[in-house]
Amino acid sequence: MNEITMLGTGAAMVTKCYNTCFTISSKDEYFLVDTGGGNMILSNLEKADIPINKIHNVFISHSHNDHITGIVWIIRAVAQQIINGNYHGKLYIYCHKDVIDIIRTISNLLLQKKFVDHIDKDIIFIEIYDKCILDILDMHLQCFDIRSTKLLQFGFTAKLSDGKKLTFLGDEPFNESVFDYANKSNYLMHEAFCLYSQREKFNPYEKHHSTVKDACENASKLQVENVILFHTEDKNLSKRKELYSEEGQEYFKGKIIVPNDLEVIEL
Repeated sequence: MNEITMLGTGAAMVTKCYNTCFTISSKDEYFLVDTGGGNMILSNLEKADIPINKIHNVFISHSHNDHITGIVWIIRAVAQQIINGNYHGKLYIYCHKDVIDIIRTISNLLLQKKFVDHIDKDIIFIEIYDKCILDILDMHLQCFDIRSTKLLQFGFTAKLSDGKKLTFLGDEPFNESVFDYANKSNYLMHEAFCLYSQREKFNPYEKHHSTVKDACENASKLQVENVILFHTEDKNLSKRKELYSEEGQEYFKGKIIVPNDLEVIEL
């Protein structure tokens, strides 16, 4: 059975939780999707009991700092484990060309040579593009350009080991051009920056983000079974699950999942 572990659930400027990133597990291996903006990625992997040597595949959706900067810590941690003889196999990083160039640059600027030397030897970049196919762990993925209004960004649809369909839409509003990828998903991962009732407080549309209402209307239109809401503001974390679920139920009759950091979702 596959599981999602939400290592972070917040948007870019959160301070009370970590930036959105997660793993999808299969047996004792983990596929890491985005890495957040700092070394809390390592802390949260440790809290989730996910060893770095059980991660051999990382997907980076785009180059915003709250999604990409944590990869430097992943590269350093993996390289150190290789040096120590505790990491077997290679680390594959899947992202588009611009992201590859940025990761190379920041790694060269910030990491010691002994770590950088493992890039292209034990740490391998795999360039993704629109409609490309990836087979990762026991999942079959199709990547797609989400048609970002800000910069090139990719999501994916994954066929899980039991045949279920999971779609990750990235961190911008749903674009009709990717309808066929997301339609009738068993699980839809959709950003929801804030409540629709608080849109004037948080200005999600100015930031090119969605509200809970928007996400749940899309989930209904796409006839999905479950919607997972993430990439949120963090001003009321203690009530986020309750408030987001309550607003979402007005627009979507399926299951609404509003995870906290480190929460595990059984798929």
